[in-house]
Amino acid sequence: MNRFQFVADHQQRFGVKRLCKVIGVSRSSFYYWRSAAEARAAREAADAALVGRIRAVHAAHDGTYGAPRITAELRDAGLAINRKRVARVMRRFGVQGLRLRRRSRTTVPDPAAAKAPDLIGRDFTAPEPNQRYVGDITYLPVGDRGFLYLATVLDLHSRRLAGWAIADHMRTDLVIDALHAAKRTRGSLDGAIMHTDHGAQYTSRAFAAACTAAGVRQSMSAVGSSADNAAAESFNATFKRETLQGRRAFTDEREARLTAFRWLHRYNTVRRHSRLGQQPPITYEKSPRPAPTTLAPAA
Repeated sequence: MNRFQFVADHQQRFGVKRLCKVIGVSRSSFYYWRSAAEARAAREAADAALVGRIRAVHAAHDGTYGAPRITAELRDAGLAINRKRVARVMRRFGVQGLRLRRRSRTTVPDPAAAKAPDLIGRDFTAPEPNQRYVGDITYLPVGDRGFLYLATVLDLHSRRLAGWAIADHMRTDLVIDALHAAKRTRGSLDGAIMHTDHGAQYTSRAFAAACTAAGVRQSMSAVGSSADNAAAESFNATFKRETLQGRRAFTDEREARLTAFRWLHRYNTVRRHSRLGQQPPITYEKSPRPAPTTLAPAA
């Protein structure tokens, strides 16, 4: 119980002066606390109303959103509010977004395979869509011992998931299927860079041939350096964190596939991205970009 509230509850019997002395608070502080009761009650009511809206947003996004994304949702709904207040109310009422867990690597390098140069250099940006992509494979634990595998192709301009494929194997066909899916999404990948790690699937002749046929230039990170493909690693970590939500595995293959499909669709169309000004990737791609302010040099 609040010490001031204790004094207020017992002041008629023991007196304010005596109670304040016993519990170690000043009378002036108590009287100030009592004078602010009306404002405090209004703040309590406002917080109670706000947490209802926070919980609605939190539930609508499967409990994955933290304070920054919930703040963006509330602002879009017309509520003038800052992130600090949302975070404070979430802490008070025990509403939590999902936290990042330790990453697991699935890369199996082939020491004898041909290597492509690093054309990205840890610069995970692109001025326009369909110029630079990153790809990776992550696993989906199913049941006690089973796995599915997800291969992705992520656009570095908008973080849009342009292509993906799920299978019960990690053969080269998996990453080729993801590349073909990206080509269908974009219409053409001609001239784009595809950056990956040194996994055996990406260093294979079959994948190199698929890239050549699509007009894609291959780029590869250094062996054993997850930081060189950090954008893809971050996407995989987010996907697993928000779909598994602390569980060790999906119940069965059907649940894994349906959950993955639903999340991947929502990722592109609904889920807010901090690097995109809290916009979903497809919304960001469709938003008009401000024109350059730099003047062209005079002839």
